[in-house]
Order: sequence, then C-alpha cells, then structure tokens
Amino acid sequence: MPTGKVKWYDPDRGFGFVSNPEGEDVYVGSQVLPDGVTELHKGQRLEYDFAEARKGPQAMRVAVLDDGPAPSPQKGARGSQGARGHKYSPDKLHELVQDTVTLLESRVQPSLEAGRRPDRKEGRQVAEILRTIARELDS
Repeated sequence: MPTGKVKWYDPDRGFGFVSNPEGEDVYVGSQVLPDGVTELHKGQRLEYDFAEARKGPQAMRVAVLDDGPAPSPQKGARGSQGARGHKYSPDKLHELVQDTVTLLESRVQPSLEAGRRPDRKEGRQVAEILRTIARELDS
C-alpha cells in the first residue's frame, strides 16, 4: 500500500486528496475513512489502497498513520485546535456569536424588514460566518 500525505480534506463536502508518490493525487471520500475518523488534516500521513476510477485514482481503503503536523498558533481570534477539533476557545466563540448577532441586527434585519434581501456579497459573507459558527458548535 502506498503512503502519502493529505493535501486537503473538506469534512463538509466529505472528500479531499492525498499525494501519491507514484503519480497523480488520489481522491479520498469520507466513505473510505476508518471507523471513528470523520476528517483528515493537511499533512497527515496515510497508507491507502487505490484503484483507477473514471476521473482518476480513488482510494478504496485508508489507514491513518499519524495526526499530522501540529497546528501552528495563529494571530487573532483563532487559537490552536484542541483534541475535539475546536478552532476557537469558548471565550472567542462567545465574542464571535455576539458580533454575529450585532451584524444580523444592524445589517441583515433592516433589509428583511424593508421587504428585500441583503445584497449578494453581504449575504455570502454573513452565510460564511454562520457556517463557521455552526461547524464550531457541531465539532
């Protein structure tokens, strides 16, 4: 079985790619992850079997060899990820939720009360913030 490193993995979409020392990167779907594993992290080492599929190589079986590189501390609101994959401390998450409520009350609610939706750009930004909070609460 070849060994490679996770290039990226999106748990919301349920797939990602792992490097293949023998050629093209290999698609990894959530259905082939071992029991108890719900996501992969960039740089994490995997051992896998793969087969050639219609759109390229696809992992058929995956074994996780390590937890990947330690997350680097980042400036700003984010802290290092804990054992459960939380990106924000409870205090930072509380601040984020408060700021989001203020944003909704000051920017989104007035548009809706006037019978129109927020413009597309602002709507997407607010939606991304809400998805971030939802992922954090769900992890």
